[in-house]
Amino acid sequence: MEYSVPKKIFIVDDDEMVTTTLSDYLSRDTKHDISCFQTGEECLKELGQKPDIVVLDYHLNSMERDAANGMEILQIIKKNYPNTLVIMLSGQEHYGVAMKTIINGAEKYVIKDKDAFEEVAKIINSAN
Repeated sequence: MEYSVPKKIFIVDDDEMVTTTLSDYLSRDTKHDISCFQTGEECLKELGQKPDIVVLDYHLNSMERDAANGMEILQIIKKNYPNTLVIMLSGQEHYGVAMKTIINGAEKYVIKDKDAFEEVAKIINSAN
């Protein structure tokens, strides 16, 4: 899949395999500027870089005490950077969870399955 314009992308997931694999997948055709984070707090510290897109895990299992979950990070991003597109990536298949993320500002909700990376790439490719 060819991307027309490289984008600044943040990937936030506590599973390093997911962040590395998704980063590699998104970079194979276009040289996006991708930063990966294991916690939402790490991502928030770097939001001043103004990413075009944040791919955010819904269920962040940080070992840090009082670490924020994906929904809390989504709300902070949308409050402070309302034009940043956020794609929620999650293993949660519940309609209510997906709807809650959309209501709180997520552009899309993608379920972690065998087609997830392709779906994320399509959303990124179609973003202005």
